[in-house]
Amino acid sequence: MSKLSNSGIKEKFSNSLSVFVERMKEYVSTDNGEWSVKGFIDIYRNIYTISSDTKIVSKILEVHLFPLILQFAEEHKYFIVLAEHQNWYPDLSFVSKDNPDIKFAVDFKTTYRDIGSPGHVNGFTLGSHGTYFKNRTSTKNIQFPYDEYSGHFCLGIIYTRSDVKNIDETQIINVKELDDKHAANLQINQRRVHKVESLRSITSVIKDFQFFVCEKWRLASDRQGSGNTANIGSITFIEDILQGRGIFSKLGEDWFDEYWMNYGLTTMKRKGTTIRITRLEDFIDFKGGDTNLIVPLITKKRIKEEL
Repeated sequence: MSKLSNSGIKEKFSNSLSVFVERMKEYVSTDNGEWSVKGFIDIYRNIYTISSDTKIVSKILEVHLFPLILQFAEEHKYFIVLAEHQNWYPDLSFVSKDNPDIKFAVDFKTTYRDIGSPGHVNGFTLGSHGTYFKNRTSTKNIQFPYDEYSGHFCLGIIYTRSDVKNIDETQIINVKELDDKHAANLQINQRRVHKVESLRSITSVIKDFQFFVCEKWRLASDRQGSGNTANIGSITFIEDILQGRGIFSKLGEDWFDEYWMNYGLTTMKRKGTTIRITRLEDFIDFKGGDTNLIVPLITKKRIKEEL
């Protein structure tokens, strides 16, 4: 497939998915912007509050949205291949029914607004820059070889965490409108079940959703995303995320690929000392590129200082 034709197919997929996610906010939100998922329910119709732990919230959001994702795939003549293992990339592989050579990688990315740094999110990772990223024909920890995908996308969800003071994560709730007489006097672990009038009166652990679709290279920073693991870090300024205005967005995807394939491996001399290159400016300068095309990161530190 030529680069020109691949670009057109990728743009069409991106545009279609971007239009589609506009429907997701209504699907997951109540009228006042809270998450419509209130908790887990047992056979006695007791509601168990969801933890605000980001991993739990992210997984439930994925499950909640999956019927819509299937609908999108059907409308646009794709079938979905789920990652065979939990740590494999990507979460979803969209494979064209008309031409199975056309594949798109889509990863769910959820993150919350950082109250301590207005305008920023907590951040997220954009996949590994390890084996399958460096060796584009590898099948290690990836559903299909990296080069087989026509594009790599993030389906992102930004949300606000509700005030934890209003949420008891150990609480068990019985909802009057569900009319369950069996649970009226039930105690679990010597804790009496709390009664409320309606499901809507239960405070959701998250609220105020923003959805976005973007190619992952446009959201990348030049920093690793988590500890010692080989994950690509993201930008955190919300407006830049929504516009796909990451550090590589003017340089292009080829620079993104080359930088992260060589992250921490390429070395250079500085003041007589050999150092590993882990900054985009150093890498572009080392390769003789135009450093003026680097989009400056709007960092949390800068925002705090300006305030």
